[in-house]
Amino acid sequence: MTNSRVTGVRSIELGVRDLHQSAEFYTKVWALEAVCSEGDGMHFRATGGEHHVLTIRERPKPTLLGVHFAANDRAAVDALCAKAKGYGAEVAGDPAPLDPSAGGGYGFRFRTPDGLPMSISSNIVQHPSVVLDRSRPTKISHVVLNSARIEDQIPFFIDVLGFKLSDSTHLMDFLRCSADHHSMAIFRNNGPSLNHVAYELPNIDGLMRGTGRVKQNGFDIEWGVGRHGPGSNVFSYFIEPNGFVAEYTTELDQLDDATHVPQNADYWQKMMPMPDRARTCAAKTSLDASSADRRITRALACDPDLRYGRRRAVRSRGRFA
Repeated sequence: MTNSRVTGVRSIELGVRDLHQSAEFYTKVWALEAVCSEGDGMHFRATGGEHHVLTIRERPKPTLLGVHFAANDRAAVDALCAKAKGYGAEVAGDPAPLDPSAGGGYGFRFRTPDGLPMSISSNIVQHPSVVLDRSRPTKISHVVLNSARIEDQIPFFIDVLGFKLSDSTHLMDFLRCSADHHSMAIFRNNGPSLNHVAYELPNIDGLMRGTGRVKQNGFDIEWGVGRHGPGSNVFSYFIEPNGFVAEYTTELDQLDDATHVPQNADYWQKMMPMPDRARTCAAKTSLDASSADRRITRALACDPDLRYGRRRAVRSRGRFA
């Protein structure tokens, strides 16, 4: 049971309105690479070793279809499944071999106490890491979820999945499962829903170049370029054609379990009083927020403005088609 914990976020799975339009965005603008198609979906890789970091499937409306975690081996997957069942989580069957067209491996699906879909897997086919263009993402850095019941979510991620608390603010709790400061965060917000997905770039130069590419294709920077407080990572935020918030990030703090001491909300309030230094997401909720602020606030609440998404998609299509 010593390895019965997740080791990272492997990929994210999203329902999108238009499969081909979304695929065009994620390849030509966001700079992922299509790996394969299967059924109603497509898989995309970054420059790191994961078989894929994003799956999109055509659905009537944008929706979160899954957050997919990695585990060390089959024994860890079995142990994590047993822990999830013992906790009372909704588990969709015992671990089993996975679809070879999506990288194969061994895993199972489950839902969080909030009801959000997730999975854990091991032994998935890996690609060689090839970082020839630093403006392209290397992996999923982290996923942030909205929850109105954060007190139910944090114990599940810690006790069942093996996460550790890195830091807490008045807005969210940051959770890690590796040396990265956080791979997950839970936002005190209306939920359950997806807040945003962050893709890691190799360095600041790569982030700036990638940000420039996205801007040149007609997608405004909705927030950034800046540097967060907890995690100290550099960021730029965009709203993609379906209304999801996507982040480019780099330089996330690397923590040592033996020496790191989690800081609480009072500490971070003193260190980075809003709205100075990087306002952590929910600072965009004031009643006098600008129209751009309202757009990203709505998107971070996973209540995409479908008119905005369609308008941006139409405006951008001619730029990257």
